[in-house]
Amino acid sequence: MSDSRTAACQILDAVLDNGKPLDTILAGDRTLAKLDARDRAQARRIIAMVLRRLGEIDAQIADCLDRPLAGRHARVRNILRVGTAELLFLKTPAHAAVDAAVHQAARYRRGAFKGLVNAVLRRIGRKPESRESTHAPGEINTPDWMLTRWREIYGADTAREITDAHLVEPPLDLTLSKRADPAEWAAKLDAEILPGGTLRRKTGGRVAELPGFEDGIWWVQDVAASLPAKLLRNDAEARVIDLCAAPGGKTLQLTDRGAAVTAVDISTGRGAALQENLARTGLKAKIVCADASQWHPDQLVDAVLLDAPCTATGTIRRHPDILWRRHAGDITSATRLQDRLLNAAISMVAPGGTIVYTVCSLEPEEGTARIEALLASGAPVTLDPISPDEWPELDGLDPAAITPAGTLRTLPCHWSERGGMDGFFATRLIRN
Repeated sequence: MSDSRTAACQILDAVLDNGKPLDTILAGDRTLAKLDARDRAQARRIIAMVLRRLGEIDAQIADCLDRPLAGRHARVRNILRVGTAELLFLKTPAHAAVDAAVHQAARYRRGAFKGLVNAVLRRIGRKPESRESTHAPGEINTPDWMLTRWREIYGADTAREITDAHLVEPPLDLTLSKRADPAEWAAKLDAEILPGGTLRRKTGGRVAELPGFEDGIWWVQDVAASLPAKLLRNDAEARVIDLCAAPGGKTLQLTDRGAAVTAVDISTGRGAALQENLARTGLKAKIVCADASQWHPDQLVDAVLLDAPCTATGTIRRHPDILWRRHAGDITSATRLQDRLLNAAISMVAPGGTIVYTVCSLEPEEGTARIEALLASGAPVTLDPISPDEWPELDGLDPAAITPAGTLRTLPCHWSERGGMDGFFATRLIRN
């Protein structure tokens, strides 16, 4: 178990103090890779809990310190964070959590912080009443700049629902191939069939060991992430470009429905992952490694699906590190790239063809504002409004998910009784 805590501390150092994406670190961390399955899962649980509850955890630690830890002592901070997460949220017995943290501290600076770690965690463990707060838990665990924005954009009540959704580990959503029977595979996977056909099961166990993985019958994809590809009408045998395609869920959807897809991504590593997914599922698409804002096809196509790089604030429930790695300035940087990609996408489509633009962001600057700016610029496109009648899978979804302008806006708190969904914006355009 101490090895799982060592791995957790190392990964938290990389994410919280060096700004590295959690997924990238998890994929390449050698300490984590050496652990057995049980300890590896435990390390992941600890990391996720620290990131989801960091506001509360840091407040607890600060309340027990006479002065803040110096910035250079990141490892001590993360040892305390891991111990506090275990004490307050993971139900680890107090003696085990404290002893393990002290053991970790003994390896740092010749044990100079052992006494501090011991004292702080014992105090936190003895004072459950200090955990109470008049604020909603999700709001305490959200950076002030994010919370302020979401209150202004969505209102205080919805902002609270969004932040509370981030505290809960999301279920596992699977998109099923058209060649598979939903009822049969729901039974095999112990999953619920959501409106629209997505299979949803509780998390737990390794994805690669689930029935159907090796056969490529399904792929992992949040239910909200599956919606933008469904905006493309009559895509059977259509020529479609999927821009910024990796890891490939939308490419798999489109090829599974018969479209001839060219998947474009700037990253060779992500392109390799897309190729692996295609091979596993037995589906075929052309993969191009290129900057989508500069690349151009040999001939114009019927449709382009642009899932643009963004701040990804709609996916915090699955990627809680985003809470602590994003800054307000990231939004402006993202919008400049999104504008370039939108104009590039338009240039790839034949007259009468379709462009679907989507981002997994909650920020209107990356969604509605980009489309408004595009139309105001005189770009040769017309908005093709989305109708709620198009999608039986939106049954029971908040009616506000389809905006008056005919765009899509899902929120993490939508379908909360079913386990929620990621936050996405999507719109459909027609090339004049």
